[in-house]
Amino acid sequence: MAFSEMKEFLDQKADQYNNRDFIDSDPVQIPHRFTLKEDVEIAGFLAATIAWGNRKSVIANAKKMMDIMGNSPFDFVMSHSEHDLDRAEGFVHRTFNADDFRTFIRGLQHIYRNHGGMEQVFLSNHAEGYLHNSISVFKKLFFEVGHQQRTQKHVADPATNSAAKRIHLFLRWMSRKDNRGVDLGIWSSISPALLSCPLDVHSGNIARSLGLIDRKQNDGKALMELDSKLRAFDPIDPVKYDYALFGIGAFEKQILL
Repeated sequence: MAFSEMKEFLDQKADQYNNRDFIDSDPVQIPHRFTLKEDVEIAGFLAATIAWGNRKSVIANAKKMMDIMGNSPFDFVMSHSEHDLDRAEGFVHRTFNADDFRTFIRGLQHIYRNHGGMEQVFLSNHAEGYLHNSISVFKKLFFEVGHQQRTQKHVADPATNSAAKRIHLFLRWMSRKDNRGVDLGIWSSISPALLSCPLDVHSGNIARSLGLIDRKQNDGKALMELDSKLRAFDPIDPVKYDYALFGIGAFEKQILL
């Protein structure tokens, strides 16, 4: 497919899936439940953190996390007692358990109290036209609180060649704003041009079938390969094409040839 034909195809598919109907079956509905900026950030970060596996299960467990926090995420993060954290006992989503959840609450409190909040961390540390360095710095600051080593796996680090799908998904939700109503776009200080595609099985398979990436693994190198292609199609808003790639893979049940 020629460049112009590929762009036209991807634009059409992004337009097809980037609409409010998408919200009903996607974890992005969790941050959409809130209006306070910090509530949206925390709800989005936690929902994106567990966004792997069955989407219905992801949504159900993200709602459980909101319930544990009394549906006031920011107030809970900033004001909780150790006794309040007992509410998380028994929570589990795949390998993310109650201990991980409690660590995340403490880590978020640390970010807001000592580092100016989530947006400030990502704004202050991006480099070379990407947010990869910001993610690495965020992870380092986030885990300055006491934690089990195993919990660190739940915040990916691009510096280790991870595609960091879930945190890129969170960053898309926070930083992308259009007139479609899916992404929340509450971080006006961070340009969508800096965003990377949340590369997962669906988007990776479709990207390969379309010849957008050659690498077999869904890792950091594959993400850089994909990002370079998507930025050629639209340097201002490259991750709008995540809707095209994910939508084809998740909803059309086909691999294009």
